[in-house]
Amino acid sequence: MYVYFYGMNYFIKACFILLLPCFIINVSAQINNRDFTAVDAYVKSIGPLDNMTMGTINNVVSNKFIDNVDKARAIYYWITHNIKYDIKAARTNNIVKNTPTEVLLYRKAVGIGFASLFQDMCSSANIRCLVVDGFIKNNINQIGENSTEINHSWAVVQLGQSSETWHYVDPALGSGFADADMKIFTTYYTDAYFFSEKATFNLQHYPDNEAWKLGIDQKNKNDFFKMPIVKVAAMEWGLTKLYPHYGKIKANVNKAVKFSFNLTSNADILKVELGIGEKKKYKVSEIKYIQLAGVLSFTYTFEQENAYPVTVLINGKELVSYYVEVE
Repeated sequence: MYVYFYGMNYFIKACFILLLPCFIINVSAQINNRDFTAVDAYVKSIGPLDNMTMGTINNVVSNKFIDNVDKARAIYYWITHNIKYDIKAARTNNIVKNTPTEVLLYRKAVGIGFASLFQDMCSSANIRCLVVDGFIKNNINQIGENSTEINHSWAVVQLGQSSETWHYVDPALGSGFADADMKIFTTYYTDAYFFSEKATFNLQHYPDNEAWKLGIDQKNKNDFFKMPIVKVAAMEWGLTKLYPHYGKIKANVNKAVKFSFNLTSNADILKVELGIGEKKKYKVSEIKYIQLAGVLSFTYTFEQENAYPVTVLINGKELVSYYVEVE
C-alpha cells in the first residue's frame, strides 16, 4: 500500500519555477559540514510549545537566529521532534487534518502536513520555500510498479538566485521511518533530510513535477520505479550511485552477484550484512567486503533457487532492498 500525502499549491509552484534564474551561485560550501549543535540545543531547550499558535511558535523557534540556514534548521529540528507521524492515517490514505493549523493543534501529520507546516514556518521567517509532491517506494512490491498516484510530499528551500541554491528538506522522514507494511512507525530523528545530498535524495524521491528535480539526475519516472528501495541509512551514508541499478535481480544458482555502492560519508564501516527473506524466514549474514575510494563493494552467491527480498545493511542499518529471483 502507498502512503498517500497528496499535495497542493500548484499555482505557487508555477510562480516559483518562473522565478528561477540561470545564474550559478555555489552556496553548498556554506552548508556542508556546518555545525548546528547550538541551534539544535536551543530548539530542544524550548520544548513543544503547547497551545501556541503557528506565528508565536515560529517567533520563538526561528527569530533567535539571523542567518536563514540557521532559521530553517531550527524549524526543521522543532517539527521533527514535536510532530508525530500519523501511521494510521498514512496507511488508510487519509490526508484530512493536515493543514498547518490542524497539524499544530493535533500534533500529528502525514507527509503533506509535515511539509506544509515547514513551508508556512519558513515563509513566516522570510525564507522562500514550497511544498513538492511526488513519489517514494516503501516495499519491494512497488519495484517496477510505476504508479501514477502521488504518495509523498517534501519541501525545497531557496537561499539565493539560482536553482543551485535550492535545497531538499523532508521533515516527515526526518522524524522517523515506517515498516514495509505501513503498520509500525519508528521514531528516529536524523538530520540527513535537512539540506540533503541531492544525488542521494533523488534515489529515494521523485517529484511529480520534474522541474523540482534538483541537482543532476538523468533518470525518468519509469527508471525510478525500477530502482531498489532506498532506506534511511542510504541518506546518512550519502549514497550517490548503486549497482545493480534495478531493484529486481535475476541470479543463477552458485554464480556470484556483484554489489557496489558509492558513499560520500567518511564514517567507519564496521560490518556489512545481507538480510535475506522476510518475516519468520528472514536471516542476516555478515559478508566480506571491500571499501576503496568511497566505494563499498562485495559479491554474494545465492545457493538455492527461490525468490525473496534481499537487504544490504551497514553497521546494522538497512541501506537498500532488492528482490532477487534465483534460478
